[in-house]
Amino acid sequence: MALRHYWDMNETQQNNTPVSSRVPCLNYHIWEPCNMRCRFCFATFQDVKPLLPKGHLPARDAGALVDLLCGFGFQKINFAGGEPTLCPWLPDLIRTAKRRGLTTSIVTNGSKLTTEYLRRLAGTLDWIAVSIDSVDPLSLRRAGRATRKGPMSADAYLKMARDIKRHGIRLKVNTVVNRMNHAEDFSGFIKDADPERWKIFQALPVEGQNDEHIADMAVTSDEFRAYVERNRNGAEGVEVVPESNELMTGSYVMVDPAGRFFDNTKGRHTYSRPILQAGVCAALQDVDVYADRFTARKGLYDW
Repeated sequence: MALRHYWDMNETQQNNTPVSSRVPCLNYHIWEPCNMRCRFCFATFQDVKPLLPKGHLPARDAGALVDLLCGFGFQKINFAGGEPTLCPWLPDLIRTAKRRGLTTSIVTNGSKLTTEYLRRLAGTLDWIAVSIDSVDPLSLRRAGRATRKGPMSADAYLKMARDIKRHGIRLKVNTVVNRMNHAEDFSGFIKDADPERWKIFQALPVEGQNDEHIADMAVTSDEFRAYVERNRNGAEGVEVVPESNELMTGSYVMVDPAGRFFDNTKGRHTYSRPILQAGVCAALQDVDVYADRFTARKGLYDW
């Protein structure tokens, strides 16, 4: 059953279990702009631009929103995008969440993760999830996983992984299985990078987000399963967490760059009222999140 049917003024569910203990993690997509153009991207947020031409809230509003979300009982917050490291006030938002007692994380393409930047985040950022789909330059270019300077190399990714861990930040790798990389054996690189978790996503079609290219980028369920099994066998010692399209749908508490909850249960993004205007509890009633799917995709772990 969707969580929206359980919200009440006491912010608990009918079984008296706090909602935040059922789905205690949220993803805040703070920033629409990105310096890569991944053709499978299911969070382009071009539909936010008519509301916010710059693709994000002002710094003050973003800070107030994070403070409000932190007071609702969530235990972990992931800052995503777009590319969140393009946001000048991301370190301030991370500090706010950490000060309020949440586990903090960012999901990034890694292009801006310099040693100096990591030093700024050390002590306030708990996790970094780096999106790495391949280390084959041709595959990355065809998929759009590249900046204007081109795709990142295997050596650059491995150096980054070591640097992240050297600064006391825990490492995840996120890989989107798509038409360009689905036949690859990526397990050797993963063993070298040695993340604590490797999340493997099936490229997800979302109407209004990736319509233009997804038909050329999507993989079948059988192709996705084959990729997972091939790579799971070679990535011994790394926790492998696959997420099919079914598990990705309706299993996240998500906030968009305009400060609204949203879900993807209807094959497109459905948005709530603005959280800063309606409040967290009321805005959550506008979206669907399925706690059983959150659990099924191993959303709960030792963070």
